[in-house]
Amino acid sequence: MSRFKRKALIIGAGPAGLTAAYELLQKTDIQPIIFEASSAIGGLSQTVNYKGNRMDIGGHRFFSKSDRVMNWWLRMLPLQRLDSQEEGIIGGAVPITYRNSTRDIAAGAGPDPDTTDRVMLIRRRLSRILYLRKLFDYPIRLSQNTIQNLGLARMVKIGLSYVQTRLFPIKDEQSLEDFYINRFGRELYLTFFKSYTEKVWGVSTQQIKPDWGAQRVKGLSISAAITHAVRTRLRRDDGSLAQKDTETSLIERFMYPKLGPGQLWESVAEQVQQQGALMHFDAPVVGVQHDGSRVIGLQVRNSTGQIETHTGDVIFSTMPVKELIQQMHHSAPLPDEVRQVAAGLVYRDFITVGLLLTKLTRTERDGHMLRDNWIYIQEPDVKVGRIQIFNNWSPYLVNGATNPDKIWLGLEYFCNEGDDLWRLPDAEMVQFAARELEQIKLALAADVIDATVIRMPKTYPGYFGSYERFSVIQDYLERFENLFLIGRNGMHRYNNQDHSMLTAMTAVENIVNGVRGKANIWAVNVEQDYHEEK
Repeated sequence: MSRFKRKALIIGAGPAGLTAAYELLQKTDIQPIIFEASSAIGGLSQTVNYKGNRMDIGGHRFFSKSDRVMNWWLRMLPLQRLDSQEEGIIGGAVPITYRNSTRDIAAGAGPDPDTTDRVMLIRRRLSRILYLRKLFDYPIRLSQNTIQNLGLARMVKIGLSYVQTRLFPIKDEQSLEDFYINRFGRELYLTFFKSYTEKVWGVSTQQIKPDWGAQRVKGLSISAAITHAVRTRLRRDDGSLAQKDTETSLIERFMYPKLGPGQLWESVAEQVQQQGALMHFDAPVVGVQHDGSRVIGLQVRNSTGQIETHTGDVIFSTMPVKELIQQMHHSAPLPDEVRQVAAGLVYRDFITVGLLLTKLTRTERDGHMLRDNWIYIQEPDVKVGRIQIFNNWSPYLVNGATNPDKIWLGLEYFCNEGDDLWRLPDAEMVQFAARELEQIKLALAADVIDATVIRMPKTYPGYFGSYERFSVIQDYLERFENLFLIGRNGMHRYNNQDHSMLTAMTAVENIVNGVRGKANIWAVNVEQDYHEEK
């Protein structure tokens, strides 16, 4: 006899959807049934395997200020074996229940990544900005390298601009530009933020609501960066992941699955299926049936093209809100204002060009390969926005058996689905990316020996278009007591992976505790510490 008394229909097999499934199985008598529109696991956190070379789409650092999330990840993939001098590497970031295992790992009991795949690595973070064909630390530091690269005159101009902003800040921030200027000064904003941000969104920063900065940049500022730099110099480097008081952009270490983020989510998918969850792939939701107060079921197109109807007691949606509203209209008429706001929501799409190279033309000063996880390209004469060096995320992302000593890059392009860049044939897109890599003097196009192109639609929910009226949709969907919006696209909010997981965890807790309101789900990633109790 089945232990399940109810069913949950979950739209999407990304971090939020899979977390919801796992939590339901641990805490309820509800059977999760997951519908994934694609054939891949992990959503935006999937790992693409190209001839044994793995691509992390967008780059995913496994770090969270939430102990609960850190704990959760380590239950899925154990931390790698550490050398004796690295004892305490987790520090206070993980609850005391993990401290014994931390000591065991330090003593050599953890898995060895050279002999097993099921392991979480510890990686050092390095990100830099390419500007004027020179590499600058990110976040920007007042270092000899920065002064030499910018020149004294520009440094003085940046300093005076920052002082002016501190004395006379913009009182009512109306745009993302206002947000950045208040934190960095106009000159530093123009130098290091404007070009990259406008590449990401495809519109002026004056058109983007400041909410995006409040979520993504949060506590980062000149003063925060200076304070962090001083603390770093004064304290002993203990290799700790306990960085809860550090702004996320300033963290120095993070965890990372040996074979990329998709490896963790594939592990979760395997576990939830073993515990009774059902998963359907190539199964897009094409209709949402409701009676005005509850969602009754989903219409799903199966892999053969037929439409099936599935009923459930609770519904979790990670699909783009714009599409959810469109599918709800098939069941019953929607208020005109809701349809208009949904139609005006904007998304930014994403292309990653994977390039396998024999070498880079640029190296570190000691002659070694560049150590960056990714490089932000603040150069207006090229379209590439960011470059990942996959070797530095995990050396195991590169197929060492067939490509020893090769460099595996991901050149990231932000675009709109259907525009000229999006429609460029793969071969031409590869040539375009290789030329840009040469143009910014990081490598020669002739040294590219293999390549692939990955297109990901609706990667970034936009904070412009009709976004300022998003509360209209939120208020309307609140009436459906058994519908839970979770994750990045499910909430039209630029959530990180851990935020998406926390929205799912909170939603399941509401079901367990009989909480009808959804305010605590929407509160995730609004306050800096993710509403964690300290």
